[in-house]
Amino acid sequence: MDQELARMRLISNRLIDETPTAFHRRLYRSVDWENRLVCIKGPRGTGKTTMLRQSAKERFGLDPRAIYVSFDHYWFKTHSPLEFAEEMHKQGVTHLFVDEVHHVEHWQTAIKNFTDFYPEMSVVYSGSSLLKMDNREGDLSRRQMAYTLDGLSFREFLAYEGALDAEPVPLEAVLADHVRIAADVARKIRVLPLFERYLATGFYPFYKTEHSGYYERVAATVDKVLDSDWPAVEDVTPATIRKTKKMLAVLAASCPRQPNMSALYRELETDRNQGLKMLSVLERAGLLALVPSGKDSLKNLSRPEKIFCANPNLMHALVSRADEGTIRETFFVNQLRAAGHAVVCADRGDFTVDGRYRVEVGGRKKGFAQIKDIPESFVAADDLEAGFGNRIPLWLFGFLH
Repeated sequence: MDQELARMRLISNRLIDETPTAFHRRLYRSVDWENRLVCIKGPRGTGKTTMLRQSAKERFGLDPRAIYVSFDHYWFKTHSPLEFAEEMHKQGVTHLFVDEVHHVEHWQTAIKNFTDFYPEMSVVYSGSSLLKMDNREGDLSRRQMAYTLDGLSFREFLAYEGALDAEPVPLEAVLADHVRIAADVARKIRVLPLFERYLATGFYPFYKTEHSGYYERVAATVDKVLDSDWPAVEDVTPATIRKTKKMLAVLAASCPRQPNMSALYRELETDRNQGLKMLSVLERAGLLALVPSGKDSLKNLSRPEKIFCANPNLMHALVSRADEGTIRETFFVNQLRAAGHAVVCADRGDFTVDGRYRVEVGGRKKGFAQIKDIPESFVAADDLEAGFGNRIPLWLFGFLH
């Protein structure tokens, strides 16, 4: 065992040492890294692993008191996490950085035991967005600081590219002061070509290393989520996984779908209960965005008004010819929700935001006909460098986080 653990230490040192630290996600600065138990969850491919390793590198370097390990390592097929923690404790480790936590059985109990049995040990761990943090054995929801990492916002993409380093802009400032903000950005960069790149290939941070194979990597990420992450978190049959993949393909090809749910379930040869479970999994996994009607409860997903792919890059990867209008709406929903805003479908116009603002999303020439006379109504217009009045450039909604 000592030799195997020594090899894991060497792997940890190499991975930490090779982790780039020139760019940090905005969430990185918000995490309380000094807390004794920290959870970073989010969709696969959004950069959770890099964030863990950056924290380990910048706080400890190659200090033997810290180690990075992934629970999908083959060692954990024959050994328990508690064995690992005990060995690390003997070696004087005080900080564990644990990746892919959901790949061990009873992972919540394992993390709870780490903190109960080794009170001087701190744990930072990451896991799939499919993880449920409560109502399960070893409930951790009350003892940890939990954070969610989404894909790159357009603002973060610009910083990652080295094009523009700007602070996030609150929604109220975008709505009230967009002319000045957009003009300031336009003086520094040619924003529209960069926005077009972002919509196509800028959401997942791995775009910089994949280049021409980016969409293949996105598709492989989808398969990994459904084939590996989901079964690691919940009991699910291969038949249900196949049906869920088919559901995703059907919905992606028809986004934004205003679904006849009964017809969809018949097409998939499934019933309502299983269909709802599949929809829920696809949303929790960061693959679909279910947008209810403003007349419904936000928690009522049994009949969403519209169904979108979770982000524009995913739609490009799953659909041979993505509709331009759908890409715009997908971007808007993704950026607003990632910034913490509630988005529902509106009876007039496209969306209501936070129960207050009415927004119509469209092209450069999109008018106000559908939302005229509605207070606090706006047009989010694509292919527009700078706006005027209540017509706001669509790209600017990517500066919210």
